[in-house]
Amino acid sequence: MKDQETVARFIQLRADAWSFARISAELNVSKPTLIDWSRKFQFEIQNLRAVETEALAEKCFTSRQKRWDLLSTQLQRIEEELAKRNLDTVSTARLIELASKLRAEISHETGQPRFSLATRHIPKDEFFEDVLDWQV
Repeated sequence: MKDQETVARFIQLRADAWSFARISAELNVSKPTLIDWSRKFQFEIQNLRAVETEALAEKCFTSRQKRWDLLSTQLQRIEEELAKRNLDTVSTARLIELASKLRAEISHETGQPRFSLATRHIPKDEFFEDVLDWQV
């Protein structure tokens, strides 16, 4: 087997979506060997891809708290403007529509957590076909 540095470099390049042909030329390793490594180290490659994807997403998207803050600020500004306006104007209708959409988005962002369990893990004598609504 090639040295660990070569294998580690392969895992990194595969995680970066390099083709076998390109990696073969870069590392001077045969394609069949690379395919074997791909099978052997598939979880490491997938995990590295996931970590890198998460890091990219973190750069591109604001955090949930920042989105909540922004939505809250926008809603507050619209509601303050609505309080000043005469509701007979067209722009007021647009502001009401925006406020409604922001409320819906805030509701979506702060949605209730959902819990689930695969039915195969529930004992037969405790399994119900009907959905039970547990209100607190």
